Amino acid sequence: MTRRRAGWIAGAAAAALVAAGGITFAVAGDDGAGRTPSADSADAGFARDMAVHHQQAVEMSYIVRDRTDDEEVRRLAYDIAQTQANQRGMMIGWLDLWGLPKVSSDPPMTWMGMGGMPSAGEGSLMPGMATDAEMDELATLDGRQAEIFYLQLMTEHHKGGVHMAEGCVDRCTVGVERRLAQGMVESQESEIRLMADLLAERGAKPRV
Repeated sequence: MTRRRAGWIAGAAAAALVAAGGITFAVAGDDGAGRTPSADSADAGFARDMAVHHQQAVEMSYIVRDRTDDEEVRRLAYDIAQTQANQRGMMIGWLDLWGLPKVSSDPPMTWMGMGGMPSAGEGSLMPGMATDAEMDELATLDGRQAEIFYLQLMTEHHKGGVHMAEGCVDRCTVGVERRLAQGMVESQESEIRLMADLLAERGAKPRV
């Protein structure tokens, strides 16, 4: 791996962890507001939806780590899995702290005014999420084919995640959550650029 690329991966992971700094000490009324978000707030909706979104990224990353020996892709996948699993735990922890349900009867993305958006297919609940069929296909591929398909799927996943995180930056009222969302935007945009380079090295392009 080049030193520049190693720095990209380390930098993206570090940005996510810095954004998460102090989260252990977060309280429901962050920034002195003294109010717990409601169940239908952007704060709660983002935490619920992004926890689901992140879970698929974690699963996808562990699949590809078993399907390739390429150390660069395996390292990227491990970093994504660890970072997003950590962030997912934080968001679920906030819902517990706020005494709010982890699931909602409202469609995903309702907090962004996108609750009626069409699905890309079974399993694709939110922007960028892979379908069940795509996840199954990834698990059948090996080597370069697995790397390319993973990088393409994760690029789409990150683009959807950035869109959602930007929505929280604009709509969420809990400061620590907005800061985490901004950290997601920055780290995932960095990883999108890295994945474009990795795809180009393999003679491929992002699908979108």
